[in-house]
Amino acid sequence: MSRLERLLRPRSIAVVGGGAFGTAVVAQSLKMGFAGEIWPIHPTKSEVSGVTAYPDVASLPGAPDAVFIGVNRTLTVDMVAQLHAKGAGGAICFAAGFLETDADDADGARLQRELISAAGDMPIIGPNCYGLINYADGALLWPDQHGGQRLPEGARGAAIITQSSNIACNLTMQQRGLPVAFLMTAGNQAQTGLSDMALGLIEDPRVSVLGLHIEGFDSAAGFERLAARARELRKPIVAMKVGRSEQARAATVSHTASLAGSDAASDAFLKRLGIARVDTIPSFIETLKLLHGVGPLTGGALSSLSCSGGEASVMADSAEGRSVFFPKMERHHYARVKQALGPLVAVANPLDYNTFIWNNEPALTQAFTAMVSGGYDLNVLVLDFPRTDRCSDAAWWPTVNAFEAALKSHGAKGAVVASMGENLPEAVAQDLFGRGIVPIHGIAEAMDAAEAALAIGKVWSAPPSAALPTAASRPNGITHTLTEAAAKASLAQAGLPVPQGMECAGTEEAVAAAEQLGFPVALKALGVAHKSDAGAVLLNLKDEAALREAAHRMVGLGTGLYVERMVTGAVAELIVGITREPLFGPVMTLGSGGVLVELLQDTATLMLPASAGEIEAALRGLKLFPLLDGYRGREKADLMAAIAAIERIGAFALEHADGIEEMDINPLILCPAGKGAWIADALIVERLEGDRA
Repeated sequence: MSRLERLLRPRSIAVVGGGAFGTAVVAQSLKMGFAGEIWPIHPTKSEVSGVTAYPDVASLPGAPDAVFIGVNRTLTVDMVAQLHAKGAGGAICFAAGFLETDADDADGARLQRELISAAGDMPIIGPNCYGLINYADGALLWPDQHGGQRLPEGARGAAIITQSSNIACNLTMQQRGLPVAFLMTAGNQAQTGLSDMALGLIEDPRVSVLGLHIEGFDSAAGFERLAARARELRKPIVAMKVGRSEQARAATVSHTASLAGSDAASDAFLKRLGIARVDTIPSFIETLKLLHGVGPLTGGALSSLSCSGGEASVMADSAEGRSVFFPKMERHHYARVKQALGPLVAVANPLDYNTFIWNNEPALTQAFTAMVSGGYDLNVLVLDFPRTDRCSDAAWWPTVNAFEAALKSHGAKGAVVASMGENLPEAVAQDLFGRGIVPIHGIAEAMDAAEAALAIGKVWSAPPSAALPTAASRPNGITHTLTEAAAKASLAQAGLPVPQGMECAGTEEAVAAAEQLGFPVALKALGVAHKSDAGAVLLNLKDEAALREAAHRMVGLGTGLYVERMVTGAVAELIVGITREPLFGPVMTLGSGGVLVELLQDTATLMLPASAGEIEAALRGLKLFPLLDGYRGREKADLMAAIAAIERIGAFALEHADGIEEMDINPLILCPAGKGAWIADALIVERLEGDRA
């Protein structure tokens, strides 16, 4: 049983504070038909919203399961202490003024410490928290109006947690047909983090899907536990993680004490866990609806049905560049659909079935059944309903009936998609859900939802990823950048593919080194960042004369010279970067390398440890990959060698996680198949602590 069990699913509710907020909590629970006890607490009032009030915590007839505390921050601490002593199950702390805005606020920091101490082992949510709506039991610890409704007996719905009270309020007002079992706000997570709240909610059998609005992660390990449990229960999770823009990250820091972290790392973390990420509130709601209705998708093949060529074209364009797609119809499937529709209809996917069978339910059923028989992972019917205040929708229902029959005849998954949100009324959406059809508002949102469902399905169908290593907190220290020679020596010692090279003091040593290594060679000035920009690297020096001239030009640019055997026959160049994230530990970035790395911005981010399969998938997702795969008849790169080298670079970063702040392998040169992948340049930034600093 979750430590939050009594708080989330209470049989008794206490309300501290008889002002507008406390009064609203009592009124809303009564309005929702909460069957348990409600105990208002107020020192002078005899009743609140018509319910008998008690003068203090000690006077309560028992230990309340859940408490809403709607008093000022100082009094909140005192109330939490009293409730803990009473044996309460948990409390929502509404007051602000703790650590949610300014980490340098001495009073806020002190009060937050006192609040956590007063709570002891009693769960508290917040502070600066609007609260909890339990639509399954009608229990509301919520100080405001809301637009939701009681979940019917035996029904299931979404559980949603947000880190914004106003977004939570807005979500209750949705008219898109999403059934909601629980809605909760997280506040500043002084004691109980977002992942713990989510774990408490996902265990409820009335929860079908979990939605998270995330400003910052409370715990990487907590989210790993959450994702593992969601997978066991087959309850998908979708997240709207803010922070892609600099402005969003700045707003997040000013609003909450949570650590926003690097967005690329956050994205990789969510992907690894099988938590789908969307970027907008409409896509968030529509994805929850699709996952509630049909669950994750095992493949990305979609069909589309509409009575308009224009809509069919819009649907086709909407899948461009996405992981979901509209496959070309196979010959036998094409023949079935053609037979159902006749010679005058151009059969394709997306399908324009034409309006000549409109309102003809048997003909529509025959055509839709033929189309659905193609074995698609999701079948989509594009259907905008008329506004009933001026028009009749009677002719639309035969189309719905036909689609329902077609889906049931093949046990297929289906959604009705309205191109405009206002053209799918809430009552229609609820009716569709009752038929086993997902109502989706918006074509772009439908594609976002399908991609999210596919992303979860792919992760769930693969073995779980290894747990992330614990990211130990480190005090600030002095950083030190190793020379390329020192960095490569360290990498070579770990068994990584580094070309032979020698550090030299001057020209004569460089010539001797080149003769020992064998021409052609590369010559570099040590201790110079961005060597290409500074003229501190010259490649493919084929003889002594060329080397002497290069060394003469380069002496004095840095701290010495480095001569290295030249890697020849390159097919492509990659960058393999490692950065240390406070929450996640070492994180790897792969991408198109060389001098254009910043310009191309062709990268993928992986959490460590990363398997060979995860590395290969990341490489195949790069725009550069066709070049590795023999673009236009060119030689193929040694992909297996590249994957092995990248996997060992990741292992090296983990082994030295306590000391490495940053690492840059650029480029990792990929040679033709069978000839390896080589670390042509390396930068390692160490963090020195204690005596080393």
